[in-house]
Amino acid sequence: MTTVTTGIATLSAIALDCRDPRALAEFYSALSGAPIERSDDDWVQLAAQGGVALAFQRAPGHVPPQWPGDELPQQIHLDFDVPDLDAAEPQVLAIGARKHEHQPGKYFRVYLDPAGHPFCLCLAGVTE
Repeated sequence: MTTVTTGIATLSAIALDCRDPRALAEFYSALSGAPIERSDDDWVQLAAQGGVALAFQRAPGHVPPQWPGDELPQQIHLDFDVPDLDAAEPQVLAIGARKHEHQPGKYFRVYLDPAGHPFCLCLAGVTE
């Protein structure tokens, strides 16, 4: 039996720290198709998709995580579904992603965004 509860709050945005919020927002806009909705010197936000916006906050001292190690952990990563991993890979590389050398799965691939945050392209409809 599932119990339905009322939450305290609704998730509205996920923000990633980075040195250049505009550049990182442009990368994720090209990746997701979500346009930039809000922007100032320290915060750039994409239009919400699925009720949640992706935002980028200036952090001048940002140091990219070193996944899969724990010395500088990733703390968060984003998954994006695609219908075909082989077709999506050259497209995501063309907009500035780098393929990570560690690839632990068969139905997803790990990349680094221009600021060094790990993210995955996942084969839509497949769970591992």
